[in-house]
Amino acid sequence: MFSSTRTGGRRLAATAGIATLAFGLAACGGSPASDPEGGADPEEPITLTVATFNNFGYTEELLAKYTEEHPNVTVEQTVAATAEDARTNLSTKLAAGGEGLADIEAIEVDWMAEFGQYPDLFEDLASADVEGRWVDWKVQQGTTPDGKLIGYGTDIGPEAVCYRQDLFEDAGLPSEPAEVAELLGGEDATWDEYFAAGEKFVKKSDSAWYDSGMAIYQGLVNQEDAAYENTDGTPIPLGENAAVQGLYETVVAQGEAGLSAGLEQWSEDWNAAFQKDAFATMLCPAWMTGPIESNSGGVDGWNVADVFPGGGGNWGGSFLTVPSSGENVEAAKELAAWLTAPEQQTAAFEEAGTFPSQVEAQESEAVQGFTNEFMNDAPVGEIFTNRAAAITVTPFKGPNYFTIHQQVQDAVKRVDVEKSAEADESWEKAVAAYDELGL
Repeated sequence: MFSSTRTGGRRLAATAGIATLAFGLAACGGSPASDPEGGADPEEPITLTVATFNNFGYTEELLAKYTEEHPNVTVEQTVAATAEDARTNLSTKLAAGGEGLADIEAIEVDWMAEFGQYPDLFEDLASADVEGRWVDWKVQQGTTPDGKLIGYGTDIGPEAVCYRQDLFEDAGLPSEPAEVAELLGGEDATWDEYFAAGEKFVKKSDSAWYDSGMAIYQGLVNQEDAAYENTDGTPIPLGENAAVQGLYETVVAQGEAGLSAGLEQWSEDWNAAFQKDAFATMLCPAWMTGPIESNSGGVDGWNVADVFPGGGGNWGGSFLTVPSSGENVEAAKELAAWLTAPEQQTAAFEEAGTFPSQVEAQESEAVQGFTNEFMNDAPVGEIFTNRAAAITVTPFKGPNYFTIHQQVQDAVKRVDVEKSAEADESWEKAVAAYDELGL
């Protein structure tokens, strides 16, 4: 289990402290307020806290709807400034037994295998009421090796290519979505074709082809069956990992050729770059359409092409978990189930572009017919449904995935963003950092 796709290339905290989670196994269960056998009044007013990051699409109006249906429940959401902050908070508080955690904690898929090593710290969410709700591989991602379902799936991240239609036109490249898809190879699109189009673009433009080498690496590695660990969970020594080294070398070579804007996603420079015509394309999981719009106020050239290099790819997807240390675990389970039901997943997609992992929501008319006004009315519901169907690889991501992945991302960052090391030197530093982990 926990073999899957995702994560944002956001820089997240290292896993120091995760090994101490075993000390937190004495975490308490639900309070009498959430225990039907405890004799507590089920109508007693309670407040449920939900901890998320980035934008899950949970608006105040959506959460207020839950209170309308459950008058005794007030829902409060805390949104971490970054995914790194959310992960650090979760790791630290789980190590202390869970005290201070929210009633519902969102977990990004690349963290699931680590935290899933401590199933006693989370409630089992398995229920006949949610059988068949999600695509099968999403359920597998949220299930521990011993078969405990600890995460209700929120979104998945099927990837397309978002691009600046106006910058394509200025550079003399085909600019309509179908033309861009064909330019990149259509159904048989390859990374070579994507980079070749970029070479044509940068010769005729002052803008870079894409925003971030770290993002490109993310797209590449999410098409590997088992990038950093064998499927039995044993790590692949980084210094002997020819496949990953090849991906790294591909990315830094494209940056050296001038295709990269040399930005780190989620940084202030990256945020500001949207207003400066700094780049023309982005690898674009469904949820990325929200940040693009947020950062691009006043820029009206964005569009979405129904294509992705290498066929299909999934970047991202999260889960809602219920820590066992909560005071109202039964009520929290009910809220988590409601938030991941088809109606709410559809509402979140319309709000933030978070593509549903819920089968019924994906097939709904609301999703299939949804267009994104900011993206020049792109039919994003149809596009991301097509992109989800194109996913053929579900990468294995074991308990060490995140830690190893960060070493390679740091290597790309030194070359592409910081300009602090040459490619060979930076790779050697990554190998040395891996060796120091003692895996």
